[in-house]
Amino acid sequence: MIERFETGTRMSKVVKHNGVLYLCGQVGAGDTVAEQTKDCLSRVEALLDNHGSSREHILQAIVWLADMADFAEMNEVWDAWVPEGKAPSRACGEAKLAREQLRVEIIVTAAEAN
Repeated sequence: MIERFETGTRMSKVVKHNGVLYLCGQVGAGDTVAEQTKDCLSRVEALLDNHGSSREHILQAIVWLADMADFAEMNEVWDAWVPEGKAPSRACGEAKLAREQLRVEIIVTAAEAN
């Protein structure tokens, strides 16, 4: 069974299928990459918590940066947020994001917590 949550015309914020949660891309507020990354990860964590998962259950993350020069700054925040020994598979690339002020977007797939 496929369940969709917080569904609008364009997308659902979360889709659940066979115990796996697929989150739409999350962006954050702030002027710096660090601020946006912290806010983005806070949004990811809230969605996971609200739908039966947690950051310990993240299977994969895809990180898009507007500029790969921000890789180290984003990683400082990421490394502090990911639970020790629970790092998911991850990819990071550079992309033109939806709005000029956006510096980072993160897409997460996670297992339900049992």
